[in-house]
Amino acid sequence: MNTCARTLITLSAICFLIIPACRNKENTDKVEEHSIKKPIVRTDYLSLILSFDTLSPVAIKKIVYQQDSLLGKDPDKESNPYYHYFHGRKYVFEKKRDSALIAYEKMKGLNPNDDIELLKTYRILNHKMVGGSMVESALMSEIFAALKISEQIHSRLTYSFYDLLAQAYFQNNNEKKSIEYAAIYFKHNPFNTHPVIKQRYFDISFLLASRLGDFKKMTYYNAQARRLAEQVGDSLAIARTYDNESQIYSRQLQPAKALASSKIYFNYLKKTNNLNGIAYNNLATAFSQNHEPDSAIKYYQAGIAFEKRDASARQKDIYYNGLIEAYKMKGDFAHALEAADSAYAIELRNYKAVEAVKVAEIHEKYQTEKKDRNIAELNNRNKLNETIIKQQRWTIFLTLLVFLGVVSFLYTFYRQQRLREKNKLLKSENQRLNVEQKMLQAQLNPHFIFNAIANLQSLIASGHVEESVSYLRSFSGLLRGILEQNRKDFIEIEEEIASLNNYLQLQQMRYTDVFDYKIIVDDQLDQNETLIPPMLIQPFVENAIEHGFRNIAYKGLLTISFRKRNDLLAIEVDDNGSGLTKKAAEDQKKQSLAQVILKERIDLLFTAKGQKAEFKVSDKGGATATGVLAEILIPIIND
Repeated sequence: MNTCARTLITLSAICFLIIPACRNKENTDKVEEHSIKKPIVRTDYLSLILSFDTLSPVAIKKIVYQQDSLLGKDPDKESNPYYHYFHGRKYVFEKKRDSALIAYEKMKGLNPNDDIELLKTYRILNHKMVGGSMVESALMSEIFAALKISEQIHSRLTYSFYDLLAQAYFQNNNEKKSIEYAAIYFKHNPFNTHPVIKQRYFDISFLLASRLGDFKKMTYYNAQARRLAEQVGDSLAIARTYDNESQIYSRQLQPAKALASSKIYFNYLKKTNNLNGIAYNNLATAFSQNHEPDSAIKYYQAGIAFEKRDASARQKDIYYNGLIEAYKMKGDFAHALEAADSAYAIELRNYKAVEAVKVAEIHEKYQTEKKDRNIAELNNRNKLNETIIKQQRWTIFLTLLVFLGVVSFLYTFYRQQRLREKNKLLKSENQRLNVEQKMLQAQLNPHFIFNAIANLQSLIASGHVEESVSYLRSFSGLLRGILEQNRKDFIEIEEEIASLNNYLQLQQMRYTDVFDYKIIVDDQLDQNETLIPPMLIQPFVENAIEHGFRNIAYKGLLTISFRKRNDLLAIEVDDNGSGLTKKAAEDQKKQSLAQVILKERIDLLFTAKGQKAEFKVSDKGGATATGVLAEILIPIIND
């Protein structure tokens, strides 16, 4: 099992953005002791609860038990929402999850959308997300609804819901959104200058950098997290940096050091009775990478057993994926196959859950945009009605002063001018819509989709589980990218390369060993900042594969390059296939539909605005070179 598999679920091991940073009892500062001894009036409860982020678990536990005891003596305790809050938190410390949820449900605010109701909602949502499993669409909708209310009333709890969204997107493998909401959470946290909060933020940043495969940032964030953890005396946070360090050593191909660091973290959790399934998985992975399969199998199985003891948690496939590698290392392929079956079943179930979340998000976005369009349309109608009324009044006034014929002539002339301008705009818009429609029709060859599905069926029928999952992942990634891009005029080069990689990998699975490809980006171009129209290159890539590499006696090579040339972006699609000269003469006279669409798009986006843009397709046919070279020149556009 590789290092990335460990990173995908490490977040739940530190209770991402939810559980406050931990410190030893002996290091609890005087502020915490003062917070415990100081009597809290009812109006101060929310401030006390918000300050929990900066306290140690020992201090929090003392406060929770103290307040639960004090409020429990109040004859009117059942009507006091904070009694139920502290009662629920006490049940959490006692690991009575069902009782804690019942206690939170009893919290009642003075009105439906006050801070008490939001605090209740936050605790319940947080309760449902424990375990690091996929967050389904219904739960995502609840989080967004609570955040909307919190933002509307400017609640002090708003940052907590940013926190929940960051965690939810992380658990759903959406790193981009997770990073976005983690940064918003930190910005709005009222204690963001506190070293404990900073330490947690570096912990989170390390995990996200690990997900994105940024080794340098992983090393930097872990060093900063350890420095702050040592500064505040947080023994659990210090131990956690050894787990992070284990991942870094794994990426440096130093399995012995990775195992040693992982053992330090595991033994600390065991000593403090804080073991979790992730710790078992990480230690087992370290053993596997150090070629100790028996120990790896032992801890993978222990992790599975630990997870099964929590009835509310969902199964994860990481343990079974690790078992596959460990059994294969031992040569026990029968047990490896059993583990693979279990991993595939879990992955398929999680995949369906993720797709359901994405479909729900798309539907919600569509409904929101639909409402916005309706509101905009109503506003435009109101403005138009007001304008018409003003014009009519002005016309009536003018008819009293000016000859009726002259007024009618001027008004008619004015209206005609407006209609001409409107007709020009409508014509331009119609042209743009026609181009987009043709572009969408040419985005994916229906035969390619049919063949892709047929190939997937063949892989599944033949029992090639890993290949079929990889194929389905690339195919769904390609379709998802196209759906996201078809609403944009421009996208980053990096996003276009991702779509090309998905498409080319599918074609390589379809035409095994027929061709190789490489994508080259000039160092002068920033892939995240430079923009190009979407689906600009795919038609030429498809022609090279479908026509250029067909019936050739050697392995094809497709080279796609992005370069800066005379302040323009030069894109080249170069293949060593059969070339244009081998096509029938009548086909040579016909313009490709893709080229016609490309010319219309270039005219609409660049040429019509006076910018230089062009493309050409040439045959390299000769004694030393074969194939086709397609060159596209467009202006450099930065985000």
